Amino acid sequence: MQLTAAAIPKFALLLFVPLSLALHYFSLAGSHWVFLSGLVAIGVLADWVRRGTEQVAEHAGSAVGSLLNVSFGNAAELVLALFVLSQAETRVVQAQITGSIIGTTLLFFGIAALVGGLKHDRQTFSQAQVGLLSTLLLLLAVAILLPAVFDMTERLHSPGGDMTLQDERLSLCVSVVLLLLYGAHLIYVLVTHRTMFGRGPSGGTPEWSLPLGLGVMLGGTAGIAFESELVSARLAETASGLGLSPVFMGVVVLALIGTVADLFAAVAFARADKMDIVLGLCVGSAIQIALVVAPILVLVSRAIGHPMSLVFASPLDLFVIASAAFIVRVIAADGETTWYEGFLLIGVYVLFALAYFFQLHP
Repeated sequence: MQLTAAAIPKFALLLFVPLSLALHYFSLAGSHWVFLSGLVAIGVLADWVRRGTEQVAEHAGSAVGSLLNVSFGNAAELVLALFVLSQAETRVVQAQITGSIIGTTLLFFGIAALVGGLKHDRQTFSQAQVGLLSTLLLLLAVAILLPAVFDMTERLHSPGGDMTLQDERLSLCVSVVLLLLYGAHLIYVLVTHRTMFGRGPSGGTPEWSLPLGLGVMLGGTAGIAFESELVSARLAETASGLGLSPVFMGVVVLALIGTVADLFAAVAFARADKMDIVLGLCVGSAIQIALVVAPILVLVSRAIGHPMSLVFASPLDLFVIASAAFIVRVIAADGETTWYEGFLLIGVYVLFALAYFFQLHP
């Protein structure tokens, strides 16, 4: 790995890792500074994990490379959510899932379309590929809505009854089905229809050696785990000090920092007029959150003694998830984007964020 002038800022940002750990373990600053430095460190490490995964993918070939990309794409999001879950903040974790879905599909895609549209008057993409992804996202939105509708229906028939056990059982079953769907999705993307999804390694010459790529990928993931521990420990205190609800922090702050590496990549591909890849990254990340991250969190939550269900009790969560899936479906219909569509997507995300900001009863 060569140290160029352009790479210096990336290395400099890594200083947030020892800084955040020092602030945390030696109590050198208030909780909000520890929380902020930890968030920045997670975002930086997530980008390095992405770069390491891409380099390993170049060595491993298209099939293994694509599997690595989809498997480690949301590593930071999953690890951060697991540590927040260990603090018994199940509602915050649900908010983080919601925020990740709307963040990648609306904000990240919107920023990429805006940046790309300012350079290119009109950007096109494959309607067949993106139509498939948007359809899958819509079906996953239905799967997320199902447990909440089930809970509501049962409560109407049994007012005052305790639905906790039934909700947990249904959530476990739904999680298993979603993971099976993810396995089928991998077979579809990597085996039977791999020519439709050309988002694997480019076939170029790797810039890093294989051991270096593996070291960065695994070391970055371990660093994210340490940072996630300190961020989750300071979450409630920081939210209280800033006058914000933990749910708002989950929807906006934790969700965005866990997936920020996708934003960097999406903007770069949008400027290169590769909107197929941009949509694959943004929509694919949301799909992976619903298909993999959420089910794993449900299964692990029982093992650590803080059971989490897929019943999103807040109607606001259900509305924004369904809206994001519908909007992506509409955007994919004409096969093109402009800067104005990107601006509109950002505006919709801001409206959703404002709703969570003013929410009094999360």
